[in-house]
Amino acid sequence: MVPRSKALFRSTTVANEVVVGVAGAGVFGGYHAQKYTRMQGVRVAAVYDIDHGRAGALAARTGAVPYADLNAFLEAVDAVTVATPALSHFEIARRALERGRHVLIEKPIAVRLDHADLLVELAARQGVVAQIGHQERFVFEGFGVLNRACKPRSVVCVRNNPPAGRGDDVSVVLDLMIHDLDLVRRIGLGDIASLRAYGDADSVEAELVFEGGAMASFEASRRAEHRDRRMTLIYDDGIVEIDFTRRAITDTTGAVINGAFDERAKDPVFADPLGYSVACFIEAIRGGAAPKVTASEGRDALEWALLIEAALQVESGVGERLRARA
Repeated sequence: MVPRSKALFRSTTVANEVVVGVAGAGVFGGYHAQKYTRMQGVRVAAVYDIDHGRAGALAARTGAVPYADLNAFLEAVDAVTVATPALSHFEIARRALERGRHVLIEKPIAVRLDHADLLVELAARQGVVAQIGHQERFVFEGFGVLNRACKPRSVVCVRNNPPAGRGDDVSVVLDLMIHDLDLVRRIGLGDIASLRAYGDADSVEAELVFEGGAMASFEASRRAEHRDRRMTLIYDDGIVEIDFTRRAITDTTGAVINGAFDERAKDPVFADPLGYSVACFIEAIRGGAAPKVTASEGRDALEWALLIEAALQVESGVGERLRARA
């Protein structure tokens, strides 16, 4: 039986059915809806978007009902994917959690740390699942990097995209770099001793030095010519390089899983990280287990992202341009 927590489950005809809604009928909302429709015992019942025409188009493809009213949308579902622009993540997730709905929030969890803290507290108080959409985490863990007891002495992260016309309600730090910030936090290099950052809203470089002496550098851009998503981890006994675009790894340490994506094509972690994320969310709802990426972990990634944005404000005034966008 699906745990009810404090959520009111509306399923009356199919045992163990989870009734889901997708908030945000854009590209990522469409991806999430597609994953749900392929799962047994899951029904996409509602699509919410302030653009009713767009909500209707996605609803028509999934057999759902379109909503332009958030309250009515939330009353129709048990669980919600929040795939709206980042600036609206907090308000939609807050209202969903207050009604006892399970939430899968695309990254970032929010754009303010106090808002993230409130979502963490709300999920715990309501006894519902709150999972954050850091899908890159599953590829990272699948390669076995986090199995190493020793820590790298330096990490170099590159995450560059061509212009996509979406996600630009926030800086590239919250849009792209936050993926790598989440991964480096999971490695556990310690507390930050110093931080430098420079760039603008669409292209940022940052360097973090940790109290133990380890370093991590981050490069993220939304105006690159080609998609490039790489991480290099330098250990005392060798180097591990991950290509997230090709889902391939090279390893001179001999201690991390080797190979390329085509060798693991049947593993959902590599073949379909988003599908795996959605499936883990539904499994957490059904089984009561902790989500794969908790709200607290999403909050931690946001904390570092906001530190970098604060450094950018000092260096270039980029923060004022971002506030003007909001």
